[in-house]
Amino acid sequence: MADYENNNEMNNMEDDEDQLIELIDEEGNSTLFEHLATIEYQGEPYLVLTTPQNDVESSDDEAEEMDIHILKIEQDEQGNDVYVTPDEDVMEEVFNEFLRLIDEEEE
Repeated sequence: MADYENNNEMNNMEDDEDQLIELIDEEGNSTLFEHLATIEYQGEPYLVLTTPQNDVESSDDEAEEMDIHILKIEQDEQGNDVYVTPDEDVMEEVFNEFLRLIDEEEE
């Protein structure tokens, strides 16, 4: 499991749809993610992230192969947001909720 802290506020880069966020893991390694959604599941907030897509024109096949990361938003003793990897069952349930919301949005 990896715990992350937010290195900066979500940054909008050129396009409003490209919301990039840089997270720092517990070993001090920085990773850039693209924010897809913030979802509340069973009363708890979760981030749905992917690695940034460099290709603006990606095919449907590439979109299906996106590497999705789900992190639970918690707070540390100082009240700062920290992002924790939930167990696999919760990740699957949150991912299914994310897919359901996407389907609703497409209709």
